[in-house]
Amino acid sequence: MNTEKLVIITAKVHTVLNENLQKKGFTVLYLPRVTYDELLQLIDQAEGIIVTTRIKIDKELLDKAVRLKWIGRMGSGMELIDVAYAEGKSIRCISSPEGNRNSVAEHALGMLLNLSHKISSSFEEVKNGKWIREENRGTELSGKTIGIIGYGNTGSTFAKLLASFNVTILAYDKYKYDFGQGYIKEANLEQICRYANVISFHVPFTNATKYMADEAFFNALQQRPFVLNTSRGSIVKTTALISALKQNIIAGAALDVLENEKMDSFSATEKEEINFLTRHPNVLLTPHIAGYSTEAFYKMGTVLIEKLEI
Repeated sequence: MNTEKLVIITAKVHTVLNENLQKKGFTVLYLPRVTYDELLQLIDQAEGIIVTTRIKIDKELLDKAVRLKWIGRMGSGMELIDVAYAEGKSIRCISSPEGNRNSVAEHALGMLLNLSHKISSSFEEVKNGKWIREENRGTELSGKTIGIIGYGNTGSTFAKLLASFNVTILAYDKYKYDFGQGYIKEANLEQICRYANVISFHVPFTNATKYMADEAFFNALQQRPFVLNTSRGSIVKTTALISALKQNIIAGAALDVLENEKMDSFSATEKEEINFLTRHPNVLLTPHIAGYSTEAFYKMGTVLIEKLEI
């Protein structure tokens, strides 16, 4: 094997990424099911590595990566990569949220419209032989206030998709200022909790954002909003969300992510939580597929190549 310019791909990717790497002179080792221990034995040969959310790139692995020059993350979110340690070893860490931001935004909008117009819940009734109209009146977005927490790639794209719905957007981003214009207003968390009819999370997972939506957050809500989370599961504290649903503090929830997404490892408590959520008529759950469209699968690979500049 030529190890001079070896790239290890640790996840399923579009063939365009593999092809482009080979065109640039790299030898590609495509191992979409590689384990951490297996990668530990191979990483000393690699100049580059492509990852998703499957394998943690920690200090032990990085210390063995004596030839590693770059880490390419398919999609967004760098929480499984020790970025500071990697960059301290002059290893570049690049993500590709531009590749799947539209997919995530469309998914969030789709879940919101589904909830607000009771599409899935009424469909379940029809499947059970019930044709109920009065109780299934929907709620239009027009005239509503949408709170967007995190105004990066996906948050700003979600806002653009909402442009034609005659809504006011209150957007909060800890690291951005002076981005408000037209129907998009910069706001703080207190204002979003006070005025928003819909709240959508688009933040990375960090120590600062863990359980951002906790009991205090839900208790501060004043408009009984729909809550959407297409970012990371631990942004929303599940027990607090369930409590808010039981107390009628929120109108419903749409989650593409969970705190624990390995369902075969659920504890008894987690099984109770998922049973409650899946049986609730105003809750939608999808298996972390918001950024997983056919188009995003292709674009993440092309974006990564462009940003790596290799």
